[in-house]
Amino acid sequence: MYWIDTHCHLFASEFEDDRMEMIHRALDSNVMQMMLPNIDMDSLPAMMALAKSFPDNCIPMLGLHPCSVKEGFEDVLTQMKIEIQKGGFYGIGETGVDLYWETKTKDIQIAAFEEQIEWGREFDLPIIIHSRETLDLTIDIINQKQDGSLRGIFHCFGGDYAQAMRIYELGFKIGIGGVITFKKSELGQLLPLIPSEIIVLETDAPYLAPVPHRGKRNESSYLLIIAEKIAQSLNLPLEEVAKLTTRNAHDVFGKKG
Repeated sequence: MYWIDTHCHLFASEFEDDRMEMIHRALDSNVMQMMLPNIDMDSLPAMMALAKSFPDNCIPMLGLHPCSVKEGFEDVLTQMKIEIQKGGFYGIGETGVDLYWETKTKDIQIAAFEEQIEWGREFDLPIIIHSRETLDLTIDIINQKQDGSLRGIFHCFGGDYAQAMRIYELGFKIGIGGVITFKKSELGQLLPLIPSEIIVLETDAPYLAPVPHRGKRNESSYLLIIAEKIAQSLNLPLEEVAKLTTRNAHDVFGKKG
């Protein structure tokens, strides 16, 4: 079985003490590719150092997280675009709009998101979308921009059937992570109702660890716990979940290695 963690911040400070060991635990679990969404310019050096250490396994992306969008964000995006033009990135993100932590920056978050969507088109890269408290809004924005050339993932999907089907019709995927193992989550009931080609796996490590690790640091090896829950939900063997989610991830990112 071959697994892809489509969203994990393995360069984060939470892994300072055991980063190499943590990555080898993932590799030992056959999590062979770990997609790294960027946060801001400050996170870029650590992410690129990790990608250099594991060039076949830790795959960098570049974008400005909505919670990092402040006045003067245009200058940050200018710097980021210069980096993207150098090549070597496999996605734009994470980007999007977050109204959970901050509502006053809504307009500039949208402006930053829309510019990064254009990067996805210009550089033929998938867009990794953060949509906390803004799922309908971010779907609407993608709908306005979609001309058939855009693809990507709505990271940490927590929506309903109608929202999932809108995402499917737009040609995007939904990232399913540790939340599916939470007692109150309805994702397990939703997944059998939607096309399986929309589903990709993610951990969002070091955040949102699945049960029985909930509340503790998450890591990419825990992707198998999420996959097992999806296998139960879809009534499929674990091997089939590996095949379909890896195929779906390749649809988004292409194959590396």
